[in-house]
Amino acid sequence: MAAQKLTKGRLAQIIILMVVLITAFVWRTITYDQTSREKETALTCQLSTVGCLDENSNEKLGISFVSEALKSDMPIIIQIDNNHVKPTAVVEGVSMYMGSVPVIFTKNGTGWQGEFMVPACMHDKMEWVIKINKDGKTTNALFTVEK
Repeated sequence: MAAQKLTKGRLAQIIILMVVLITAFVWRTITYDQTSREKETALTCQLSTVGCLDENSNEKLGISFVSEALKSDMPIIIQIDNNHVKPTAVVEGVSMYMGSVPVIFTKNGTGWQGEFMVPACMHDKMEWVIKINKDGKTTNALFTVEK
């Protein structure tokens, strides 16, 4: 197909279309609201081997690490005290997105034990969040893994 001559009419159409697209882009960028519903309804806590302390109420939740050292490319085991319903969870990077890692749960005497591994990163320490769904409630537990 041969190139067509650029007329004043076509140039005006291109300019008008570009103005509309740039205006829509700028408007969407300015009016974007980054809050999400999950953050409003989910509990957030700092997870460690001694437990998970809720950031809002300082209440200890029934979630803790069984693994002493949290290192990348090594199995990490988490304990959830819940005898009724099997929880579901995924692990995602906070400081850098590295995909979602599923947590595999097995039942034990006091609740559920989950196992997962996080990939190595170029940073020495990386912050992660495990998003746990149990009994219809979401808990976001933050933790740090070393290289």
